Amino acid sequence: MVKLVCFLKRKDGLTLDEFYDHWFNRHGPLIASTEPFKTLVKRYEQHKRLPEPEWAGTQGYDGITIQWFDSFADFEGFVQAPEYAEVIVPDEQTFLDTDALVWMITEEPVVTIDGPTS
Repeated sequence: MVKLVCFLKRKDGLTLDEFYDHWFNRHGPLIASTEPFKTLVKRYEQHKRLPEPEWAGTQGYDGITIQWFDSFADFEGFVQAPEYAEVIVPDEQTFLDTDALVWMITEEPVVTIDGPTS
């Protein structure tokens, strides 16, 4: 399993509410409903930034997405699919500051603490 972890920043001119509305109600469902993404992406997480306190993370970023894939080849299939350029990229341009994206593909984690869940 590999994961794409990406810090997101909203496009200039969008309010935070407009950004979250588009990200949660348009972009996420678009990925979930578009072949081959609904097959290649095993899990798609959307994490809102906590509004307070201001020091609780890098300023200027509004959220993080974590996308899970079975392999790096599946991630490559995701970004190389024609539907990515035709459907996903144009949607990203409407709500993301794509020049400000910070991302990384990660492998399985090294777990240091795996305490009980509540």
